[in-house]
Amino acid sequence: MQRIRVTYARTAPLRYTGHLDMQIVWERCLRRARLPLMYSQGFHPQPRINQACPLPLGMTSQMEVTDFWLETEIPLDEIRSILTPALPPGIELTDLKEVDLHAPSLQTQVVSANFYVTMLIPFDPFKLNQSIIDVTESTSLPRIRRDKPYDLRPLILELNLMQINQHSTPHLSMHLSARDGATGRPEEVISALGYNPLDARIERVKLIFLEE
Repeated sequence: MQRIRVTYARTAPLRYTGHLDMQIVWERCLRRARLPLMYSQGFHPQPRINQACPLPLGMTSQMEVTDFWLETEIPLDEIRSILTPALPPGIELTDLKEVDLHAPSLQTQVVSANFYVTMLIPFDPFKLNQSIIDVTESTSLPRIRRDKPYDLRPLILELNLMQINQHSTPHLSMHLSARDGATGRPEEVISALGYNPLDARIERVKLIFLEE
């Protein structure tokens, strides 16, 4: 038995593919590559594929992580060579490694995530920067998600307006909690800043795990 961890970028062709559908995408990729995928026990066996953290619809990502289990051990170079051609548009493999069979599930290890947000409409950087100050200095940001009230403020770990150089357009950098039951969503942060999330392009750039 072998547990493989894949790190990959998820680009525009898969930006509107949901978390559960990504499970199917990976199952098809592994079958297409004819890898000996391991299945769960019981009346309805499911492929052993474990994703780290759901990516909200409409977003792209520079770092997604998925584990899958194989019935037999295969050298990593061989896995990479047969898996890469089986990947669909929208998945770009960046890393592949073997992990301990008994390591904790990915979902329990993610603690936070970094996002870059690019505004698609003209905006005043000074006004946006003041909104950032107002949000970060707030003691509470009451919000409603799925008809339940919650406080967005403790889920915002960092929030900054960044500029690569004097000629580039400033973008928002967010570091948000991604723990089970305490996940900050970038589109809700954008709303809290007074902007429409539909007027922004959001990309997840990193997942931070417990061991880090």
